[in-house]
Amino acid sequence: MARHLVTSALPYINGIKHLGNMVGSMLPADVYSRYLRQRGHDVLYICATDEHGTPAELAAKEAGLPVDEFCEQQHNAQRAVYDGFGLAFDYFGRSSSPQNIEITQHFARRLQENGFIEERPVRQVYSVADGRFLPDRYIEGTCPYCGYERARGDQCENCTRVLDPTDLLDARSAISGSRELEVRETAHLFLLQSRLQGEVGAFVDDREHEWPHLATSIARKWLTEGLQDRAITRDLDWGVPVPADTWPGLAAEGKVFYVWFDAPIEYVGATKEWADAGPGRDWRSWWYEAFDVRYTQFMAKDNVPFHSVMFPATELGTREPWKRVDQLKAFNWLTYYGGKFSTSQRRGVFTDAALEVLPADYWRYFLIANAPESDDTSFTWEHFAATVNKDLADTLGNFVNRVLSFSRKRFGDTVPGGSGAGAQEEALGEEVAALLAEYETHLEGLHFRKAAASLRALWSAGNAYLETKAPWLAVKTDPEGAALTLRTAMNLIRLYAVVSEPFIPATARTLRTVFALPDDTAAWVTPQEARALDAVPAGTAFTVPPVLFAKLTDEDLDTLRERFGG
Repeated sequence: MARHLVTSALPYINGIKHLGNMVGSMLPADVYSRYLRQRGHDVLYICATDEHGTPAELAAKEAGLPVDEFCEQQHNAQRAVYDGFGLAFDYFGRSSSPQNIEITQHFARRLQENGFIEERPVRQVYSVADGRFLPDRYIEGTCPYCGYERARGDQCENCTRVLDPTDLLDARSAISGSRELEVRETAHLFLLQSRLQGEVGAFVDDREHEWPHLATSIARKWLTEGLQDRAITRDLDWGVPVPADTWPGLAAEGKVFYVWFDAPIEYVGATKEWADAGPGRDWRSWWYEAFDVRYTQFMAKDNVPFHSVMFPATELGTREPWKRVDQLKAFNWLTYYGGKFSTSQRRGVFTDAALEVLPADYWRYFLIANAPESDDTSFTWEHFAATVNKDLADTLGNFVNRVLSFSRKRFGDTVPGGSGAGAQEEALGEEVAALLAEYETHLEGLHFRKAAASLRALWSAGNAYLETKAPWLAVKTDPEGAALTLRTAMNLIRLYAVVSEPFIPATARTLRTVFALPDDTAAWVTPQEARALDAVPAGTAFTVPPVLFAKLTDEDLDTLRERFGG
């Protein structure tokens, strides 16, 4: 049994996330964590809301709430949605927690002691109209690299280039819209990443064989351009305070750490939150000298620079044995009919609305089966309906209903006996064992679309077997043979209940309850069990569940396109 630490990129606090956020981080992390737990590993899946930074202050101001109250409300709202999606976090924390403040300040002190933080005078944008220095995200303008007109002062969302506010063209205040901006001098702390370039480069070299090309290419781009010293403090009212015992002057001015400094540290902070919430939990064993832990991160491509370069630089600079990421799984973007999701333009599906339309398993399966691993993926209602109807309703749902309903009608409410397994059952067992091994390999390799294809092939194998054996015909001339076919198919249903759980956990739970197996605590299916297909013996009582997945009609599609656009 191995120890696996899993984290997904922290969802930002300013509102409910769309489906692209879900498939780009939290959902694949959940699928992977569920799979590892079922295989018997010791797993800790950590996530949290990212609550600091300019957008939180702006969103709170717009909502007319104090920022701490706004963040608490939004944390609870997001947590409810993630519960609805069946995300099985071991802990879902908050970056504004006392634990994260404590650990972030510890990291900063250690970096300072080791000569990797320096206080520098900087010329910063000051808004005359607003009467304050403007943090990066309080400034909007045109990206000088790609021409995107709503780039922020810290990063362009369109081309993902990291920016400084003074790089922007036609800059304006995000508070008032005023272009009456001046550059004045103030002081900030800088993380001296340039001094850590060689160490970060060696770290990326060491991980290159494990990370997907998307992650390594982004990290290499940053390293090739050269790591720049970066300001890690901001002029904000909300954030992790600069500790007065180390920087009394900056603390007196109310400086806080930059959100991208403290947010990755919240992975550690949230683990301490988890430990503090229950007895016998040791957070340090997962992070400090955690040589027996394998650490896997999940995120979309715009988060890769911060996790592949900046956070490792921070950890390395402490000169302490903090756990660094082993596998960094990066995703491209999910688009909506080829364009960006947009709340204001009523474009796209957001996670709370998705759960109002259909249960979580519909979304979980579709998103993972179409995860944007090698390129951006476009969501369309037509593709969604085709996947739901073919894979979930027909291939899985109809198989379960046909087998159980027909068996109950012909043989009663217990699994029929029938004759012994023959050549066709033996061939089916070999096929199922091979597909299961393929499925396991893809999940362990974090190849989610391929894993979905293998799972779909497992479901299809049952349908092909059923069509070949045709028990609805055989029952007239060979009832013992028909009973064998149905008993074998019922064992496939039980196998599907176990191995489908990482993708569709609610449906898997329903299928687990079909058979009255008193000791069915098996977490996974062994190759021997897959070949034998005899875990559900004859005479076992069963029930027929309600329809597992309803098909989407043309009228349904019209309604969905009208509501969500597209």
